[in-house]
Amino acid sequence: MCELLAMSANTPTDLCFSFTGLARRGGAAGPHKDGWGVAFYEGRGVRVFHDPDPSADSRIAEVVQTQPIKSRAAVCHIRQANVGAVGLENTHPFIRELWGRYWSFAHNGQLHGFKARPGVYRPVGDTDSEHIFCDLLNRIRAAYSPGVDDDTLLQVVVKAAAEYAREGVFNLLLSNGRWVFTFCSTKMVAITRRAPFGPARLKDADVTVDFQAVTTPRDVVSVIATEPLTSDEHWDHYQPGEWRLWEDGEVRARGVETIPRWSHPDPDKL
Repeated sequence: MCELLAMSANTPTDLCFSFTGLARRGGAAGPHKDGWGVAFYEGRGVRVFHDPDPSADSRIAEVVQTQPIKSRAAVCHIRQANVGAVGLENTHPFIRELWGRYWSFAHNGQLHGFKARPGVYRPVGDTDSEHIFCDLLNRIRAAYSPGVDDDTLLQVVVKAAAEYAREGVFNLLLSNGRWVFTFCSTKMVAITRRAPFGPARLKDADVTVDFQAVTTPRDVVSVIATEPLTSDEHWDHYQPGEWRLWEDGEVRARGVETIPRWSHPDPDKL
């Protein structure tokens, strides 16, 4: 299956350590060789990298691993293709503008034959994931006007996510730069690092970092992923149907929706 990675922090923070572990799963320690992408938010702007090549062999991925691009919200995806050809247009995260902000979307799973409802937003590629993203934004535009508060906006996002998850496997990362919305259909984990910080070791690369040496006592950094990225930390597992809204490294809102327990004849293709 594809794998997801997101970060929410209360101070600009780089993703080098976590991305290094995830990138190894893109064609080396894992089968997700059909492209990768990452979006880093910087104020109202977003710095986006996409590559249809395996992240484990990508020179662009090397830049992301070694150059500390600092952000308070980031969304990342490594792909194992199931719907849509391998190509740049089908590489997550997908980006669209809504009400003066860039929104990013990354999806792990499959909704067979899903097509976006008519509206302003239309897919460029041919993945079910991009159709879902366009459908979600069209629903938001139809339901609300610019300036809607986050609590109200969250209602339609949660409702839509639950509906998608009843049609197929739907693990989601969604961000507008201020917050990161996450929804778990089958697999998702999270960890929040705060003082007192300690060391951590990646599962898929021989890399260890001492977070105490690169943080301040006020820092709060949360990482959300499909599978734990480190071998010596305790990761919190979502339950199916659980959603969380992250802001400044903390869970601002959370809940659990009733969804099917999906199975798949070949889970590696999700």
